[in-house]
Amino acid sequence: MKILVSDAFDPSLPGKLAAFGEVTDDKEQVADADVVLVRSKTKCDRAYIDRAKKLRLIIRGGVGLDNIDVDYARSKGIQVFNTAEASAVAVAELAFALMIAVPARLIDGHVSMIQRQWLKKELKRTELMGKTLGLIGAGNIGTELARRALAFGMRVIAYDPLIRSHELVQLVGLEQVLSQSDYLSLHVPLTDETRGMINRGTLATMKDGAVIINTARGKCVVEADLVEALRSGKLRAYATDVFFSDPPDPACPLHDAPNVVMTPHIGASSTENLLRIGDVVIHILEDFVSHTA
Repeated sequence: MKILVSDAFDPSLPGKLAAFGEVTDDKEQVADADVVLVRSKTKCDRAYIDRAKKLRLIIRGGVGLDNIDVDYARSKGIQVFNTAEASAVAVAELAFALMIAVPARLIDGHVSMIQRQWLKKELKRTELMGKTLGLIGAGNIGTELARRALAFGMRVIAYDPLIRSHELVQLVGLEQVLSQSDYLSLHVPLTDETRGMINRGTLATMKDGAVIINTARGKCVVEADLVEALRSGKLRAYATDVFFSDPPDPACPLHDAPNVVMTPHIGASSTENLLRIGDVVIHILEDFVSHTA
């Protein structure tokens, strides 16, 4: 069995994979690969899948599957898996870090100090305690974020049509999440329903001065509408780890918008998480081999 490691994983993973067969990171060998390991960079579209004549298994190290044409792969008899649970803590911690950076004025404070300014009186902080965090999506990552927010004394509500009950948070309708949240955090895959779900219409229903955190997918928001809301003051801030593309286009309007905090899609890139992803990959391969032997 030939295993192609197409994107960046923990450096120890190829050695562990050797027990299952030949391991390569040469993307030109995709036509001979039985298994392909990807993260977010490699796009497994129809053309890619058609090139991979021997492919039987795709493993996505991460949460979403929007860079894989899952239906087409399965129509070709190719199994598709991700490592959703492995990344929950890493992404939730980054979402929380982005959320706390805004009211704590961390970015403004750091930049001003680098510029030799002392803005002790000018930088007014607010607290998370007592504020309402709204989650759109209350799965693995949303739940981990809720744990941290509750520890900070926040009220947490969530909208998730796929969940009927939740151990930590109050489930409400989308309209309530939008209208009641001081902080709104997105934790949904990119689907026809979620694409552009944060737009001029939904923004208009939100609290004045709310903050949006996005560690889900960049295309879940309409960037131009966000920028308009930021410039008008409707939104206090937008903190994001995800964009329309990796890296974002130089013309991305977020680059010049006020009150934006950005990180370069590093939510799942913690050292610990890459090790967890590797463990899940090994488990998936063990199960795959046991059922195909």
